Amino acid sequence: MGDTEDPVEQMLKQTGCIDLHYKVQECIAETGDWRKCQNVVKEFKTCMQVYTEKQRQKYE
Repeated sequence: MGDTEDPVEQMLKQTGCIDLHYKVQECIAETGDWRKCQNVVKEFKTCMQVYTEKQRQKYE
């Protein structure tokens, strides 16, 4: 494996939500339970929704 980046990570960098994505992963790694990470998951979802909405408006 070279320096090729994960396509999901590349996409998340474009959205501006990559840090929240990492936070969710860290939380799950630390707690071992995604249900304990609902606040971070919500933040990430909100960030993605805002990005999606902005993208949609570009093409209207």
